[in-house]
Amino acid sequence: MRMYDLIEKKKLGQELSTEEIYHIIDGYTKGEIPDYQISALLMAIYFKGMNVRERYDLTMAMRDSGDILDLSSIDGVKIDKHSTGGVGDKVTLVLGPIIASIGVPVAKMSGRGLGHTGGTIDKLEAFPGFNASLSEEDFINQVNSIKIAVTGQSKNLAPADKKLYALRDVTATVDEISLITSSVMSKKLAAGTDAIVLDVTVGDGAFMKNKESALELARSMVDIGKKADKKIAAFLTNMDEPLGFAVGNDLEVIEAINALKGQGPSDLMEVVYALGSQMIVFSGIEPDKAKARKLMEQAVADGSAYNKFIEFIKTQGGDDSFAKDTGKFVPAKHIIPVEAVQSGYIHGLKAEAIGLASMYLGGGRETFEDVIDMSVGVVLNKKVGDQINAGEPICFIHANDLDKAKHAEEMIRKATTISSEKCDHMKLIIDIVE
Repeated sequence: MRMYDLIEKKKLGQELSTEEIYHIIDGYTKGEIPDYQISALLMAIYFKGMNVRERYDLTMAMRDSGDILDLSSIDGVKIDKHSTGGVGDKVTLVLGPIIASIGVPVAKMSGRGLGHTGGTIDKLEAFPGFNASLSEEDFINQVNSIKIAVTGQSKNLAPADKKLYALRDVTATVDEISLITSSVMSKKLAAGTDAIVLDVTVGDGAFMKNKESALELARSMVDIGKKADKKIAAFLTNMDEPLGFAVGNDLEVIEAINALKGQGPSDLMEVVYALGSQMIVFSGIEPDKAKARKLMEQAVADGSAYNKFIEFIKTQGGDDSFAKDTGKFVPAKHIIPVEAVQSGYIHGLKAEAIGLASMYLGGGRETFEDVIDMSVGVVLNKKVGDQINAGEPICFIHANDLDKAKHAEEMIRKATTISSEKCDHMKLIIDIVE
């Protein structure tokens, strides 16, 4: 079959067969089909879309392009959690140890941050010596031993996705539901877990800016998971403002540790408990979500979740003394308050702008080669719905460069809306697709 004919077929809005989709993915992965033809196909898909069967075939072809982990030797129902990304998203750092302390095996593959969204692996590497590249054998042994392991994606796990994503990124074809679905789900299915809980973030700081598009993506991913015989659910969570108070690597790690000690921000914990309750239900340990949440709350209250976090960091090679004493994290040179110029109520804290401010300070990457400054970022003092007085800090900028701090302050002021009228705190869980 000729690639020219397949591009023409999709350009006209026709279905690609299973055989044709596998031919495309296999040929591109092996380097037999050039970038310029795949670019043309991606643009045709962008405008014409794919139906449910095509999305499934594309996902499975991408999954089958490399290794598929066999986690059958891990006891119990293996569960993974995936977020589509956001600002201040340190959920995995809190959720994983809580779930593991209850006895649910958490076998998680995570990525690094790019742009204004932070990566779990970056945050875990705040602990000196942390090994984010476990072998398959070590990964399985660690989950069997302590119920939790988090590692970076294997180089040969869904290699087609790596090639396609790099091409989508430079051809303006990233934001298409079929392509997003296949990208996320090919990696999740190749990772070999029995159940998947998806956190589909919605709003200003998320990839999906409105509920309608987020719901479409959530349903698409859940459909694929069901067809692949996985237990799967997707939660739509609000990302119009940062999650929690801290934005920036070390700052978020410290907030996560405090959350495991029972001092977590209410919005962060609401998302953690919602996702975690579903994970526990999938595990079979507790079929009732309300009772599952109580198990999680108890694990935080009695210290078992925090102790599991320390054990996890130590087992994976990290210096757990930082988890025991967060004062060991080296702070930024400058901590600068951004004060309100009027009194009233916070009506808006645009997550994307605050995330970009943190990135500008050095807390994020524009390319994968960029080196992150772990100490910088932004710590909010107020959230949407809170009352604030003139002269009171909206947030604190943690910076190592005063010129960058000044520009970050301008970005944060533009992102903040204060009004004399009262407003509600944001609803965190917008919808659930099961």
